[in-house]
Amino acid sequence: MTLEANISGSIRRRLTLQLLGIAAVLAALLFVMVMTYAKQVAEESQDNILSASATSILDSAAIQSGEVTVDIPYSALSMLGNVSDDRVFYRVVADGKYLTGYESLPDAYTAKGRENHRFITSHYLGESIRMVSATRRLSNASGPVEVTVSVAQTLKRQRETLERISTNAAYLGFGFFIAAAVLGVLTAQSAVRPVQTLANSVSRRGPQDLRAVQAPVPGEMAPLVVALNRFMARLKKSLTRSEEFIAEAAHRIRTPLAVLRTQAEIALRRVERPENRAALKEMIRAIDESSRAAGQLLDHAMVSFRTDHLEVKEINLLELADETLERLRPLAEMQDKTLSLHGKEPPYIKGDAILIQNALSNILDNAIKYAPQGEDVKITVTHEEKWMVLSVYDQGPGFAPEDIEKLTERFSRGKNAEDTVGSGLGLTIAEEVTQAHGGHLKLSNRTNVRGACVSFYFPQS
Repeated sequence: MTLEANISGSIRRRLTLQLLGIAAVLAALLFVMVMTYAKQVAEESQDNILSASATSILDSAAIQSGEVTVDIPYSALSMLGNVSDDRVFYRVVADGKYLTGYESLPDAYTAKGRENHRFITSHYLGESIRMVSATRRLSNASGPVEVTVSVAQTLKRQRETLERISTNAAYLGFGFFIAAAVLGVLTAQSAVRPVQTLANSVSRRGPQDLRAVQAPVPGEMAPLVVALNRFMARLKKSLTRSEEFIAEAAHRIRTPLAVLRTQAEIALRRVERPENRAALKEMIRAIDESSRAAGQLLDHAMVSFRTDHLEVKEINLLELADETLERLRPLAEMQDKTLSLHGKEPPYIKGDAILIQNALSNILDNAIKYAPQGEDVKITVTHEEKWMVLSVYDQGPGFAPEDIEKLTERFSRGKNAEDTVGSGLGLTIAEEVTQAHGGHLKLSNRTNVRGACVSFYFPQS
């Protein structure tokens, strides 16, 4: 069964790309809007000056002796020359007859404009020009005379100005895009942060922690959290039923097994034939193994339940170890084995005394079982930096190096323990207890001496 998620894209990457795309479109629109507005302003500015120049020339037109005369004021053309270095052209026509200026200047009669001013963009003498034509009627004895003045200016300076504005607008658009991109990336990270926070919160939990998620989350994540909480509630209920079933089954098995073992021992004392005695001894061994497995199943069910509801209090490990040792001393003395405790008064730890004592009892039981007859089983309580260490040393066969990594798994036993009664749950119980207290379990072989060492590491309070 794979534990990897079936990944289909990334919300952060997708959101980031969408925001970058929007930023790029907005930057392009900003550039177009700036350029359009700049061109409009530049044209309006030039048109206003052209219109003022044409009006000034029209104001100088008069009729003298029946002829139209135009005294072009200096200011009419100088105002255009002062604004830029562009060339300026003009033409004056009276009733369609050329009077002065550039005769070949194009007409602007068909152009649209405002009031009596008509504007046109055209080409003249190989250059682009912007031209205005204005008309005024003068009174003459023979009738009204229509005077038309056309003033044109090249667009070189306007184009240079627009190019500068275009460059600045491009920089502005690029800067806007960069700023929007940075904000988009930050926004994408901020948008997915609640998901990461939820994932980290769940991943940091222990294997037995199936509490509902209570941390506040955005409204969009509420359905996910509700579904997750419902799933964990169903899982917790299912696991509780499984543990209760195992505990109940183990409890119901232990009593019949005890009765059966008693009857087998009675029968063993009465039987004389070697083959029958061997069969009864094998039966007693199988009963002991089943009884031990049932007992450890009960212990494991109790540990699984209490790790979710730790009864935390101040614990003196030295006193707890001494009390546990005294309970198991009769069992050790029956096998001619000595139990000893070593350690000075240690700092207190916070934990569940029943759980720790249960875990230590299982490890001591293993040590007594595997230690040769007449040998010593030693318990030490030491202090290592932030840890309080409770270690159990025996003089048995030790752990096979290739088995150490998997010995804490349920029902896992080493190759050198196949001939010894056991269920493979003792180390599992010990590890679950230490993990529930924020510690860890360490398995090792003793150096220079035959035997194994199991160490409980608990954080000191």
